[in-house]
Amino acid sequence: MSDVTQALGGRRIYLDKQSPAAYQALVRTADAVRATAAEAGLDRILVELVNLRVSQINGCASCLDVHTRAALRAGETTRRLGVLPAWRDTELFTPRERAALALAEATTDPADARAQERAYDEAREVLDDDELSAVVWVAITINAFNRVSILSKHPVREV
Repeated sequence: MSDVTQALGGRRIYLDKQSPAAYQALVRTADAVRATAAEAGLDRILVELVNLRVSQINGCASCLDVHTRAALRAGETTRRLGVLPAWRDTELFTPRERAALALAEATTDPADARAQERAYDEAREVLDDDELSAVVWVAITINAFNRVSILSKHPVREV
């Protein structure tokens, strides 16, 4: 048993530590996706909103912690972060952000084909092809990180 497995009571392994080459490939993917989003003109706040919304849906405490701090550093407000789970019921998000959030939710739950089509159609109205592709890639990537963190039971510690 590795030290990490023992630290978790022998029940879970930190996937990122157990398989570092695979994890580093995921990190490189995230770097490429971040560059793609920037090239498409997506600002950091929109990217972090997508990261947060997907992490909320998946219940990933570790990613919520990381991306809440990143959103605040990027200039996001605590008010908007507080209502993000109910973004559809507020007027605090722009049409572009709303389209990205709907698309991120549809990417996270691809089994709901109707919701996916509706989100995609709405996104096509306000996002160009590069932006739409970048949003989907951001959602795909954070979904992967969510699974790594959830299955590893990454803790959220005091800073």
